[in-house]
Amino acid sequence: MTEPRIFTSPDALRAAVGEQLGVSDWLTVDQQRIDLFAEATGDHQWIHTDPERAAHGPFGSTIGHGYLTLSLLPALLPDLIRVEGVRMALNYGVNKVRFPSPLPAGSRIRATGSLASVTDVPDGIQTALAVTVEREGGTKPVCAAETVTRYFF
Repeated sequence: MTEPRIFTSPDALRAAVGEQLGVSDWLTVDQQRIDLFAEATGDHQWIHTDPERAAHGPFGSTIGHGYLTLSLLPALLPDLIRVEGVRMALNYGVNKVRFPSPLPAGSRIRATGSLASVTDVPDGIQTALAVTVEREGGTKPVCAAETVTRYFF
């Protein structure tokens, strides 16, 4: 892991557009986390929650939900970026999301990212962060997303 990039002003964020922000720590996505996500969302599809059946399925094991991977970004992104001196930060949304490869239970993931854009909004700025989540030993990302955050200074 690299230390997170720390930004203290809108101008500092604007100056970093296009720059890589680093790499997060590894995070293990075990079956318990997958089962808890299934319970929280009601998505109990067997490819996520039935290890015996999934062992004979297309992926050879259970896999994490794509939306579980996306929901783990708040755990991964603080390793990449920190914005200080704000009154408030809001998760504003996601412009693009793809899940190019499965995430087998027990895998470790980490995120990399770059600041794609910074735009002005009333009383603050909006950033778009291009994030890639990779699986240890994988050849393709398990998630690619452009997250949007609003910061109010």
